[in-house]
Amino acid sequence: MKSILLKGVAALGLAALALASAAGSAGAQSLLEKADKGEPIRIGFANEIPFAYPADDGSPKGFVNVFTIAVLKKMGYEKIEPVQTEWGGLIPGLNADRFDIVTGGMNILASRCENIAFSEPMATVGDGFIVAPGNPKKIGDYKSLVDNNAIMVTGAGYSNIEAAKAAGVPEASIMQVPGPTEILAAVKAGRADAGAGTYFTMKQLADASGGAVEATDPAAMPESSFNWAGIGFRKADQAFLDKFNAAMKEYIGTDEMLAAVAEYGYGKGSLPGDKTTEWVCANR
Repeated sequence: MKSILLKGVAALGLAALALASAAGSAGAQSLLEKADKGEPIRIGFANEIPFAYPADDGSPKGFVNVFTIAVLKKMGYEKIEPVQTEWGGLIPGLNADRFDIVTGGMNILASRCENIAFSEPMATVGDGFIVAPGNPKKIGDYKSLVDNNAIMVTGAGYSNIEAAKAAGVPEASIMQVPGPTEILAAVKAGRADAGAGTYFTMKQLADASGGAVEATDPAAMPESSFNWAGIGFRKADQAFLDKFNAAMKEYIGTDEMLAAVAEYGYGKGSLPGDKTTEWVCANR
């Protein structure tokens, strides 16, 4: 009897190991394998107007979402599943397999290139500020924050944090909040002298504020503050990324593409030019 029980336990153990191995294999499948099987591709983004945000019905809006979905369709993939999260959760969520692609309008930075892989650049993105009407502290660039002992508010994980620190803004003068809604609220309430983000987003906040804040002139920003946005992938999904880049090369800058993103303020001036991801990762 004891022998039979031991054999039964051993069999159960082997079965459990087999199931665990099968589950591990399923979980380890690449994005290319998953997409080619017809499974939905999960795109992760935060509420970052006009880059990527959810419509009232939850569908993906914003020029990065529109662009990415169009490229995926040209690759033959039309099953898309949107996943919204906070900005600070995009890279951790991607690497934890909560979604497959980051479409949040993320600037390509050396620090991010260490953790995820980026597509070739899909947009040139300048920084911008929102300030109180009349810009009482005369804020135009990051150095002016230091000169005027100003408090800057920006989103947790935003590239503006690194840019401000590089210009000498002390960490105690940088307020971090979840996203654009909270940036606007902090400036309107006087808790911060300037809200920082991409010019795309800051201009949208100013336009929608009813005169409560205004956007500063992006031309006042130094060239070093300009960035290039890309689509984020897990490093293990390089095969899929290579296919994505090939399809993207045929699409970016076309009349079809520019017409699709025009409603979000993306025009010819937003195209990335000749900068490559390799260059941006080394220089930003």
